[in-house]
Amino acid sequence: MSAEHVRCFHVHPRLWSAVLAFAGTLSWACLADAQVRGVYPTGMNATNAGVTPDSGFTYSNLFIFNARDESKGPDGEVVATGSNAVMIDLNTFVWVSRGPLLGGARFSTTASLLVSNNSLASDTAGQLSAGGGFADFFLQPFILGWQTERVGIRTAYGVLMPTGRFSAGASDNVGSGYWTHAPSAGVTVFLTRDKNTTLSAFHMYEFHTVQEGTAIHPGQTANVDYSVTRTVRVNADTQLQLGLTGYGQWQTTDKTGPTITAAESSARYKVNALGFAANVVLPARKVSLGLKYFKEFSNRSTFQGYTLHIAGAVTF
Repeated sequence: MSAEHVRCFHVHPRLWSAVLAFAGTLSWACLADAQVRGVYPTGMNATNAGVTPDSGFTYSNLFIFNARDESKGPDGEVVATGSNAVMIDLNTFVWVSRGPLLGGARFSTTASLLVSNNSLASDTAGQLSAGGGFADFFLQPFILGWQTERVGIRTAYGVLMPTGRFSAGASDNVGSGYWTHAPSAGVTVFLTRDKNTTLSAFHMYEFHTVQEGTAIHPGQTANVDYSVTRTVRVNADTQLQLGLTGYGQWQTTDKTGPTITAAESSARYKVNALGFAANVVLPARKVSLGLKYFKEFSNRSTFQGYTLHIAGAVTF
């Protein structure tokens, strides 16, 4: 998606800490003991979650822009205002087997290199932190995908490695400082015989380890992405997929550590968002381009704003 779990400034006794966005510890440069997000870039798998890419080698690029202007308390109240902007560029390399393996499943593996740039500012205190550079490295060494006439399913194990720059207390971190183990599953149901109307859902669970240099153990995180889409044929070589999308993210266990107060430990974040997606697919050229937009609402103990995704992929 980065030191959201490090001690930060306080615009309010409850926070304005850093936010982290996954697949690479996308830094949200932090300076606070508050934990305000997981590491998965929410909404990334909202569409076609159970569909395995074509056999062979695929390169995909995903640009994510996160903008947050409010910090919400545990009851949804606004406790601070300012600006938190995070730009993430995910370069993902995918390999998919040509034939079925276990139980008719196709095997695939992915590796994601991330570049992140972030800034955090308060309306009252001004600029607080900023950083940029290579973020953490995300690897999915084991993915299995099954496909039937009406359903596609994918299961995976991923690990986020703390390779990005991280130093406890620094204001320019782009790494998380801890490992994250991330099992996931996605399903796509083809609601019509022509497979043009689909319902997709994706779930990833984050198991975080203790952060190096702070002894803070972030709370674990559950993520859900979902969508309903319809594909229409523009011409013989072009297909357009349109749909409604959404995501949710919840902290499921308390954060602990020597500097974490009881109030900070029990303040579990919750994120909700709805939006839309548009994807252009050129089957003959094995190329796709996509856009997603999400507006967040009713968040708890975290930032609130909007997320924009711009994606492209080509299979060789």
